[in-house]
Amino acid sequence: MNMTSIPSGRTLSPGTETPGPHPFAAESHPASAAQDQWRQTHLGRLLGHAMRRFDARVLALMAHDVEVPLALSNLAARQQVSAAHIHITRHLARGGSRLTELADSAGMSKQAMGTLVDQCEAWGLVTREPDPLDARARRVRFTADGLAWLDAFRRSVAQAEAEFRAGVGDDVATVVMLGLEAYAA
Repeated sequence: MNMTSIPSGRTLSPGTETPGPHPFAAESHPASAAQDQWRQTHLGRLLGHAMRRFDARVLALMAHDVEVPLALSNLAARQQVSAAHIHITRHLARGGSRLTELADSAGMSKQAMGTLVDQCEAWGLVTREPDPLDARARRVRFTADGLAWLDAFRRSVAQAEAEFRAGVGDDVATVVMLGLEAYAA
């Protein structure tokens, strides 16, 4: 087989576009693995993992809540409801919100929130109604099933927080909560 030598001393087979591992890849330099450890353990990554774990636990608790309408419980149990759908539960005012208010509150684009609202409307969680203050606008409101979902969300969050406290201890949980409140302010 004809091989072509490249400057690093590695060879490139005919028809191969890349010479294989780059000389500076982690496999080539064990020290770089230690240097890259920060990428796995920095605060932002840990917060993201913690949030995903917390949201997954909340959804699992909601899936088994007997007061959640069965169709919604089944959606949660089959993981059809995602953490993204929780944005509506977290941010929709009990009295309803305009889509733009809801998107702003959740830190999402109006288009992305519109897609979530469409899905939640199809599931019977929310409905769109005319805005009494602006005939051109519509308000997103919880349905009766949506309010049951919201109550289950409250219970599930309380349970997940209690589990967090039990897992890390009251002192650590209090410091984490105070630190996150201060950081997010």
